[in-house]
Order: sequence, then C-alpha cells, then structure tokens
Amino acid sequence: MNEQSNQPAYRAYSVIKRGGQNDFWAPIGAAFPHNDRLGFNILLTALPIDGKVVLRPAKEKSPVEAPE
Repeated sequence: MNEQSNQPAYRAYSVIKRGGQNDFWAPIGAAFPHNDRLGFNILLTALPIDGKVVLRPAKEKSPVEAPE
C-alpha cells in the first residue's frame, strides 16, 4: 500500500507581505495524507524566505492575493 494519497489534501504557500498592498500568496508545495490519516508528507518545491508555511485545503482555488 502506498504511504500517501495521489491527491494533495492541502496546498502550501509562502505569504509575502507587501506594504500598503494585499499579501501575495506564493505556491510552494503540497501536503499529502498518509493512508492511515494520522500524518502528512509535505513536499515543497521552494522554501519560504521567512520560514513560515501556510497550508490551505487543496480544493480551494489557489489564492494569488490574500483569501477573504
């Protein structure tokens, strides 16, 4: 049995602050649940500059600006 699902449960973003403008949400990866649903594998294609990673449900439209 595979350790993870084929579809991500969450998308990973680095939120970049922009003074006087909406924050920019840069997509940097995804989180895949383990088959036992007790954990996740987080695969990152980039690293956040500030060290903060935000996970949002994958079914949402990918935000480019801060979600409402």
